[in-house]
Amino acid sequence: MAITSLTLSCTWLQSSMPPPRLRACCYSSTQLSVHKTLTHVHSSGVIACLRANSAELALKAALSGGISVLEIVMSTPGVFEVLQQLVQEHPTTTTLGVGTVLNVEDAKNATNAGAKFLMSPAMVKDIMVDAQCGEVLYIPGVMTPTEILSACDSGAKIVKVYPVSALGGSRYISALKRPFHHISMVASQGITIDSVREYITQEASAVVLSDAIFDKEAISQNNFNEICRLAHFAALQGNEALEWKKRSTLN
Repeated sequence: MAITSLTLSCTWLQSSMPPPRLRACCYSSTQLSVHKTLTHVHSSGVIACLRANSAELALKAALSGGISVLEIVMSTPGVFEVLQQLVQEHPTTTTLGVGTVLNVEDAKNATNAGAKFLMSPAMVKDIMVDAQCGEVLYIPGVMTPTEILSACDSGAKIVKVYPVSALGGSRYISALKRPFHHISMVASQGITIDSVREYITQEASAVVLSDAIFDKEAISQNNFNEICRLAHFAALQGNEALEWKKRSTLN
């Protein structure tokens, strides 16, 4: 049966049609939010990921340092409450998301709390299905070429290559981008601030920085000035790498 209109309803998700048609319902106003989030991830180059107990103050320090895309992992105490407060305080300037989301219930709670994106260490099919007609960007974790292609065919607009350091670092990203140059990739795990430019020049759309910004010693000592300094350095590295990439593309 030929598709004659882009105003198809999400009831298609209940049918037995093949994966490409599952994405037909995405051409709606709800996807404008997803596109905006994806654009912000691409333009920032850095996603700061917090794994700590002192969530609120640490995140505010990162924001003060210039970070504009923040991920709070599910293990953070009061993750949804912290997210709600940050969304209220930074409604337009910051893109906030939740990481290590492993089931639909947590995905819905994160969305209700104001998350603009969700991340998982692997692709959770039920979350992917829900994301096709939602307003939240889903970034599934992938490791192999097969997983990348599967995620893309399922509707992923961007994937997280994890654990990238264990797989070869920026060289692995470079190798993956040769056959999958059309797929946006976020590099995650074990990345230092000094290597941000290396990953982005090897065609990563962005990198996830965790301990590199939210230094464990600094957090344990409530040294939020240090977190602010690291965040500023990371944001600067991301911006410079993206500018270099842009210039090299034009030349």
